[in-house]
Amino acid sequence: MKIGMLEHINLTVSDPDRTARRLCALFGWRVRWQGPSISKGYTVHVGAGNQYIALYTHEGTGAPRQTSYDTKGGLNHIGIVVDDLDATEEHVLATGYETYSHGDYEPGRRFYYRDEDGIEIEVVSYARVPA
Repeated sequence: MKIGMLEHINLTVSDPDRTARRLCALFGWRVRWQGPSISKGYTVHVGAGNQYIALYTHEGTGAPRQTSYDTKGGLNHIGIVVDDLDATEEHVLATGYETYSHGDYEPGRRFYYRDEDGIEIEVVSYARVPA
């Protein structure tokens, strides 16, 4: 049996273009596709290689849930691996986001932030910083 690979996730956001610009700037991704989609919506695919995030919206898209951890089927967070955690955090902070829940434990270091739609993003690096 072949091992499956995650291709994409699809998120409903308030402004796919804005979210795409931010993710591309922070993580070096690119827009892979954009255009009309289901239910008279609009989608932007951003990512690198064979993996991407589909950012979707349509008329009437409501406010995000306040907490996904208490909702069955809720999205808890998206984890993104980077080579240089400190440089990425500086960039995230310069973009205006607040970072929190910093952790330095095996196997890596990490921090979290929430975007404009309340989506929690975990940024992690498995590269150890020399002592």
